[in-house]
Amino acid sequence: MANYRTSRILPIALVIIITIIAIAALVSVARVVFFSGTSSTPELVDTSRESLLNTAAGHSVSMTIRGPIVADEEFHSVKIDISASTRQVETYKGYLDAVVDKTTLGNNVAAYEQFVYALDKANLVEGTEFTGDKDDVRGICATGRVYEFTVLDNGKSVKHLWTSTCGGSKGSLDASVAQLTELFTTQIPNSTDLIKKVKL
Repeated sequence: MANYRTSRILPIALVIIITIIAIAALVSVARVVFFSGTSSTPELVDTSRESLLNTAAGHSVSMTIRGPIVADEEFHSVKIDISASTRQVETYKGYLDAVVDKTTLGNNVAAYEQFVYALDKANLVEGTEFTGDKDDVRGICATGRVYEFTVLDNGKSVKHLWTSTCGGSKGSLDASVAQLTELFTTQIPNSTDLIKKVKL
């Protein structure tokens, strides 16, 4: 009698185990087929601070100040570029960037290192960079100034942040524009005199 029960239970248990294994296999296959393409994409790592502090050749930082949007003859802007080998300030007139004044000086790695670490301490790259139309500064703050700060690697922007003097256009920069402007302008002796010559 016991042998009869065992012989009946064994096939039933075997069928149940095989069914469970088959269901598990089907669920696994379904996951692979239907959900493999919808896995969430990993977050992009912000390497802008690493790039800012890199003193190797090809790395640089720039600041651009754009004046109010007025007639072409009255429009002015300023750009300061700093790298481990050069420091340059240019002032422009008109929307086609006709050069008014230009000063280019040499630089060295030790000086550049101190400068970029000072920019880091001033939170240059702390802001969240805008994308698409939100990062387009054309027409922004028509009656005031627009300040743009860019970290570059071989001429390619790693991070671009901006702000303005207009309350409704705060921009993406999350740092003191006065502190950053001071750091850039003091890298080049008499740069403030050149900037004063143009109407910003």
